[in-house]
Amino acid sequence: MNPQAKLIFSTSLLLGTTIPISSNHWMMAWTGLEINTLAILPLISKSHHPRAIEASTKYFLTQATASTLLLFSSMTNAWFTGQWDITQLTHPMSCMLLTTAISMKLGLVPFHFWFPEVLQGSSLMTSLLLATIMKLPPTILLLLTSPSLNPTLLLTMAIASAALGGWMGLNQTQVRKIMAFSSISHLGWMIIILIYNPKLTLITFYLYSLTTAAIFFTLDTTNTLKLSTLMTAWSKIPTLTATLMLALLSLAGLPPLTGFLPKWLIIQELTKQGLTTTATMITLLSLLGLFFYLRLAYCATITLPPNSINHMKQWQTNKSVNTLTSTLITLSIMLLPMTPTILTIP
Repeated sequence: MNPQAKLIFSTSLLLGTTIPISSNHWMMAWTGLEINTLAILPLISKSHHPRAIEASTKYFLTQATASTLLLFSSMTNAWFTGQWDITQLTHPMSCMLLTTAISMKLGLVPFHFWFPEVLQGSSLMTSLLLATIMKLPPTILLLLTSPSLNPTLLLTMAIASAALGGWMGLNQTQVRKIMAFSSISHLGWMIIILIYNPKLTLITFYLYSLTTAAIFFTLDTTNTLKLSTLMTAWSKIPTLTATLMLALLSLAGLPPLTGFLPKWLIIQELTKQGLTTTATMITLLSLLGLFFYLRLAYCATITLPPNSINHMKQWQTNKSVNTLTSTLITLSIMLLPMTPTILTIP
């Protein structure tokens, strides 16, 4: 891609992410979301492969529909209440429309169908953007409007997302699709606590983004797209694939790794709110995800594939691991002792 074009798209992404999270007017938030959508489309389709074009088309149609619903929701609220302020969303129909619009943008169940397909058609770095940075503005809008939203609807969608994200990831062999269903499952954890402790939603999002970034950077370094190539990745950079196993287990939420922190705090908060049954359900559903994380971790550390493979092993190369990747992996594994410090961040 042309460097000037890449700079324009990157700047637009930064601007489109900053505007919605810093504005208090619905029109500005909508404008920021539109800039975000238009900036990411060339990055998805830059390979000119039919799969990439299909992914960018699906992404555009879904995001345009969600933006239309969001604008209609804010206009309906302004019509009945005279308020364009994001925090003043009070009309019931507007709240329902907004929940639908944000769910479509995030890829929450039952509006999740586009997300795995779009990630599968994108490059690893574009998939990382779609799974992390592109989800920040809609999440912030949900946080700002959380007092007005329907708790029962959010709980239902959260449990359905955790269940489907775990269930659909079981039979996948493509790493990007597995990460897509992992994202849907983690969104369930974020949404379930949104009404009761919005700060926990943000902490979960930040730690999820950190761990996912570490995994995607590692996959990009080893050029891994499928489980079969992940099985032979150990011969390229053995130390990196060994730490990839820990990062995957951290994403699964196993103690004493970083990923255990948000799940521990969410279960504790749900229990305090008297939602013990809900906490038990979502904890049991996370075991589905644990299964495919363990399978990924096993494939990352195996030195002899259990079945014949169709390509040759690529023996250890001089490819160096950049500082960012090693820093992200270290943080994604070792942040649990910092829990008191993280909780005091305003």
